[in-house]
Amino acid sequence: MDASRAQPELQHLLHYPPGDELGDSLISAHTTSSTDLEYNEADAPEGSKDSAFLHLEPIALTQLDARYETSKYEFWAYCSWFVGNSGVALYGFAPVAFQSLLSQAAGTAGLLPFGGRERTVSSIVLLCNGISFCIQVAVFLVAGSFADFGTWRPNFLIVLTVIAIAIGFSWLGVHTPDQWQSAVGLYIIGMVACTVGYAFWTAAFVGLARNNPALRRQAAALKAGDISRDEYDRADSLTRSKYFNVAQIVVAPTQVLLLAVSVGILYSLDINKSDVNKNWGISVIIAFASAVSVAFSLPWFILEKRRPGLAVPAGMNIVKAGLWQWWRTGSQVWRLKQTLFYLIGYFLLTDSFYTAITVVTTLQNQVVEYDMIKLSYLSMLGWAMQFVGIYFYWYVQHRFHVRNKTVYCWVVFCIILLDFWGLLGIWTQKIGFHNAWEFWLFQGWWGFISAYYTYSQIMISEVTPRGKEFLFFSFFNLLGTTTNFFGPVISSAIIDTSSTRNTSLTFYFTTAVTVTSFLWVWLFVDPDTSQKEQAAFLEDERANRERLLATRTRRRTGEGFPD
Repeated sequence: MDASRAQPELQHLLHYPPGDELGDSLISAHTTSSTDLEYNEADAPEGSKDSAFLHLEPIALTQLDARYETSKYEFWAYCSWFVGNSGVALYGFAPVAFQSLLSQAAGTAGLLPFGGRERTVSSIVLLCNGISFCIQVAVFLVAGSFADFGTWRPNFLIVLTVIAIAIGFSWLGVHTPDQWQSAVGLYIIGMVACTVGYAFWTAAFVGLARNNPALRRQAAALKAGDISRDEYDRADSLTRSKYFNVAQIVVAPTQVLLLAVSVGILYSLDINKSDVNKNWGISVIIAFASAVSVAFSLPWFILEKRRPGLAVPAGMNIVKAGLWQWWRTGSQVWRLKQTLFYLIGYFLLTDSFYTAITVVTTLQNQVVEYDMIKLSYLSMLGWAMQFVGIYFYWYVQHRFHVRNKTVYCWVVFCIILLDFWGLLGIWTQKIGFHNAWEFWLFQGWWGFISAYYTYSQIMISEVTPRGKEFLFFSFFNLLGTTTNFFGPVISSAIIDTSSTRNTSLTFYFTTAVTVTSFLWVWLFVDPDTSQKEQAAFLEDERANRERLLATRTRRRTGEGFPD
């Protein structure tokens, strides 16, 4: 392909203006002859001569640009967003408010009309989660494919954060049992905004990690042939793990402090005096947590460096380009077999894990009779143990250079133990999440299973081709969310059709699915093989892009097609 003819097209595709010295150098790197782009097999570092690597530019584009280097201020701003949006308001307090209003509205009968039949509170909560997951699927379909284009994607996180904050303040107007139907709407939309926002925030950590100064030096050394591809990949993997784990570790003590202040607010409102006080107190602390979200979200929105993504190809608008991304990914993902294997394990385990946690927290709320002070103390223990658990996993990983997959499997094994404990509750009331002391034990164990949120996302980054982070994170969350609809619906059906309406019966489903997922990932997912598949995939993408540009150049200049 003629570099001079391709230059204007590549300036458009890479978002660099004409005359930009750095942009011209990047374009030059993409339009040189194939011998300049490829590794020569004779010169390739030992251990990297697999054919999948011979045509790869193995680093992220922005790693070549010092303007996008991650600063410590940007990283701490990234952590700050999570401090304000960790889910304490809409994942922690709002479900309690929702269940409390449902229980009061249900009265002694314990049933409410929902979805065409009389249902228990647990069944309604599970169905609302399923509805929320369906809406999340639609949002991911619309927005997920567009997020890798241009520099607009931070705006989407801003919109989601604003919606979540607005929902949080809206709970001030919903705090009586007769408003339980309004509570359904706030609960569902709040879950959507919180979950999708978290997914888009999560996807940004890959770009932050790969623009880390140390990893940029590693990338330069790789391009110079001073280190092998395997050495770079190990550094890349550990840096991604470090960035995301630190973000999770930092948030834990701040949430303990937030909960401590919330307890003070609850005491001042005398919430144990009556149900009216309790309902109002819960709404107040949801609004308080939402106000905290406002303060801690702003640093990230201001300091984030809007790293350029893909440009909208010539002849397409962003809608067509987004739909093309989905089609391309869906039709080509079979070539990324390890990505596909992990995808299967991911959506199975995500479904069972979220369902199990929903059931445990539902039982917890019922056992402590929606006492927000007790629930806040329980949550404080959970956040403190999350700090301990994630730091433990991260320390062991970095001290002994343990692979991300190995840590992931440890975490899943701990989840299996949780499911087995809940399973015992089917046959006895002595254990199996029927007693208050068990939920203190659960919150202590939470430190060792909460790392699933961290390492499941790190594993996505292990099997995601470079430059496709937002698309693949959305793709995983889309399919994971699709299956999350089934878990609550199946669990709700199990409860509603049983003669005892025993909520613990759900653990039959979660235990079986979690064990299956664990064995699948352990036996079939290999991150090293995935790196080779990603390399071949990206090389094919590059070749297709160059053929497309060459075709458009010939059409524009009036040249014919070769015989």
